[in-house]
Amino acid sequence: MTKRIEDVRKRAQRILQGANVLLDGHFDFGNGYHGRTYLNPHMLFCQPATIWQLAQDLLDVLPYEVSLQVQAVVGPATGGALLAHTIAGLLDGRRSLEHPPCVFAPVHFDAEEGLRLRSTYRAVLAGKKVLLADDVRNTGKTFAHCAELVRKAGGEVIATAQIYDRMAAVVQLDVPNVALLEYDARDIYTSTTCPLCATGVPMTRF
Repeated sequence: MTKRIEDVRKRAQRILQGANVLLDGHFDFGNGYHGRTYLNPHMLFCQPATIWQLAQDLLDVLPYEVSLQVQAVVGPATGGALLAHTIAGLLDGRRSLEHPPCVFAPVHFDAEEGLRLRSTYRAVLAGKKVLLADDVRNTGKTFAHCAELVRKAGGEVIATAQIYDRMAAVVQLDVPNVALLEYDARDIYTSTTCPLCATGVPMTRF
């Protein structure tokens, strides 16, 4: 790791520590898994300037050859979409005026159908090389679902990126994954094998 990237990650760590985003309790991650630790990014998204700083830091650790290829940035609502939108804008700011503008597409959650891409965004992703972005990677299933939506829209996922990687992914995509920071929190369980549920520990609400 170069000193520049090390400094970038240290600065990001200070930002996250100051925002008090690491919570202990009993959490339902919304993807069929439970755990004792939750990285709550919502406090960060209350401060747009903070997300701009973290998005810039994430771009600084993204391999240069990947950033050159990105034509669209996709992220799941809410945090991932906000981050993806910011990254797309920052990428344009780092490129020449002659470079085609970067496309942004949010993936939203439908109560009946799950993760979805609206037709407008499916159309703009056709033929594009896509960076998937999210605030936190837990099991990797959200990235996998988003990647499938991009593929069906005619796009190609070339990399995934997140602010925080919990180092607990059970699904891996065959593309580079880049995290600004990592947190080893592999104490995750399926909803049917969760010891916290078995002992009656109530879900943590916030």
